This record gives sequence, C-alpha cells and structure tokens, in this order.
Amino acid sequence: MANGRRIASGKAGKESGGRTPEPYGTRRRQTEATDGVDGGDFSEFTGIRSLLNPLWCYHGFIVAVLALCCFGVIMVFSSSSVSLVSEGLSPWKRAINQGVYCAIGLACAFGLSRLKIKTYLRFCPVAMLGALFVQMLTLTPLGTGEEETGNNGWIVLGPVSLQPAELTKLALCVWMPFALLRASKRAVNEGLKAYAVPGLIYLAALGLIMLGKDLGTGLIVVFIGAVAFLIGGFPIKWMAAGVGVMAAGVGMLVITSPNRMGRILAAYKPCTDLQGVCYQSMHAKYALAEGGLLGVGLGNSREKWQYLPAAHTDFIYAIIGEETGFVGALTVLLLFVVIGWCLICVALQIRERYVAMVLVCIATWLVGQALVNIGVVIGIFPVLGVPMPFVSSGGSSMIMCLCAAGAAVGMMRAQPQIKAENARI
Repeated sequence: MANGRRIASGKAGKESGGRTPEPYGTRRRQTEATDGVDGGDFSEFTGIRSLLNPLWCYHGFIVAVLALCCFGVIMVFSSSSVSLVSEGLSPWKRAINQGVYCAIGLACAFGLSRLKIKTYLRFCPVAMLGALFVQMLTLTPLGTGEEETGNNGWIVLGPVSLQPAELTKLALCVWMPFALLRASKRAVNEGLKAYAVPGLIYLAALGLIMLGKDLGTGLIVVFIGAVAFLIGGFPIKWMAAGVGVMAAGVGMLVITSPNRMGRILAAYKPCTDLQGVCYQSMHAKYALAEGGLLGVGLGNSREKWQYLPAAHTDFIYAIIGEETGFVGALTVLLLFVVIGWCLICVALQIRERYVAMVLVCIATWLVGQALVNIGVVIGIFPVLGVPMPFVSSGGSSMIMCLCAAGAAVGMMRAQPQIKAENARI
C-alpha cells in the first residue's frame, strides 16, 4: 500500500519501473489539461463511420456556418445592388451592412462559446424573461411592421430596428431544456402539473409572436417547442392533444385572414392571378428554372431587376439558384444538412442531457427554418416570410443565428473527445 501511494502521488523511482523522471510539473499540466476527459480512440471512426467522428462534426459545423455567412454576404450584394442603385443608393450598402452584422454576430458567438454550461443554467431563466419583455414591446408604440404582410414583429429604437422574435428563438432553445428537465424530475411526484410553468411560458412566447401576426416565425417556434417537449419527457398523449389544439388555432388564423388564405391557395391550387397573389412565387420559380445546372453567373440574375420582391431576404435562395444553378443551390442545402447532422451527432455522444437537448433545439431552429425557406421558394410551402439563416439580409436574424452557433460550439465542447482536443490547444 505504501508503494502504491508513492506511485499515485507522482514520486517516480524504482517503484515506477525505472523510468526517467519527467520534468517537474509536466505530468501535472498534462493531468490538469485532460482531467476527467477521455481523449478517445478514433480508430472506430473509419469508412462511413467517419461521419460520426465528433471532432469532424465539431469542425464541420464551424466551417459550414462560416461558409454560409461568407456566401451570404456575396449573395446579398448580388441580389440587392440593382434595387439600391434604382433608389439612388450605393450598390454596396446592404452588403456592407451584412458584413457588419456578421462581425457583430461572430464577436457575440465567440463570447458565448467561451461560457461554461453552469453559466447557461444560471442565467437562461433571466434570458427567457428578458426575451418575453422585448417581444412585448412589439405591441407598444415602439412596434412596427410591414404593410404588405400585416406583420408587426419589429421594434424601432432610433436608427436601429430589431426583430425580437429572433432573440426569443435563442432564449427558448437555451431555456426550455433546463425547464423541462426540472419538470420531468418533479413529474414523478406531481404528475402533469410539473409542466405547467414551462408550458405557460412557452405559450406566452408563442402568443406574443402570433399577436404580431407573424405566422412564419410562429411556425418555427412551434417546431422548437414540439422537439423540446418530445425529448424532454413530456407525455406523448398530452403532446398530441397540444399539437391538435395548435393546428386548430393555425387553421383559424388562416381562415380569418384573406392574405394567408390567398397564399395557401396560390401554393396548392393552379393559380391564374399571376400579377397578384401568385406573383412572388411564380417569379421565384422562373429564377430557379433560368439557373439550370450551373447558373447564369454571379451578378447576372434577371429576376433581381425588381421582378422578384424580397430577393435579398426571404427569396434569396431563388437568386442563388438562378446565378449559381442547381450546383450552387444544392451546395447551400448540403451545408445546412451538415449543420444539422453535426449538431445531432454530437448531441447523441454527450452525457449531459441538458447540453444534448440544447443542441437538438438549435438544430431544429437553424435547419428547420432553412428548409421552410427553401420549401417556400420551390413551392412546397406557401409564402411565410421566413429568412434563410446566415444567408438572408437582416441584422437581427444574422446576429442571433450566429449567437446560437456560438452557444452550440461552446456546448459541443462538453463531448469528451472535443473537450480533450480543446484542452491541448
């Protein structure tokens, strides 16, 4: 036992097999760097299983996000330059703004990526309450919206306009796993009542967004909530009932709004009103058809000459398809697939359930919103007014999506092998 104690305490000598003692402090630094971390044997990640390698997923996620941001700035310039010149403004205006938003978002992402998990656990309730408060401001005189869509989801503070729903999405992704895990523990004794608080706060967030008549953003929030409740242990039968109630509510919102009803009919019925409700979706299809396999070339889009409304925001994917063709459009789609795949793969390899749930919620938000945006452009969904994450023009979306990516990067480091690699840096 004495001999064992000497070895464990680091007193190398004959008891340690005659090895030459290491310089003082070397073993200690190595121990501290990998304390509680399994560096892992990557020999199992060969062939097709390489796609499950957590380090590949970690770096692949970062590369995919940065690639989309850079490509987004280019496409914002290309899709908005003509309309800006027609207004007597610099063709670089929106591209420069988008670059600034990227810089701000990346700075915020870096800061969030350095936070510890316990910091998120401590402050996520405050973040959720703050997001609800800011969302409520859209219903005050500070709130503003778009005349064409009737949405009222923005607030104006001097020269700055913000879309609080983007902050609400991030807050939900970080707070809901925390609240649902606590509720699932209490549910053993309290039953369904344990989910009352997280359920009511979630409904309050969704209700505030819907009061602003932003059905597209509300749909994304429904996706996030459904996934969070599903993996958070909420009873399936009650969840099915909740989904049914929400579906009925959405149906009522559609029926009572001629604008929304017209969009749905335009998407799923042969449309003859090419100068009215079908105008935007038809010109999006014209752009995709014009692009062909390789596209007409960057900057050569015809639809951006004020034929396609919202070409630099909600319908930027149509301009991508026109200028870069099927190859470019497919590449953007695959980058979002990489983002979702990487987040879910790492989530499945993390022991901390809170972290895994946050990663899945962020994947649902980013990838789900991208798929909805693409679905609108190609005609699978009616026009919903949902921007493409990291690509569409807009400060609130860009900054909050990058914040979500930064939070995801920080939480992915909880995976042992990713943690070990970062400990060596």
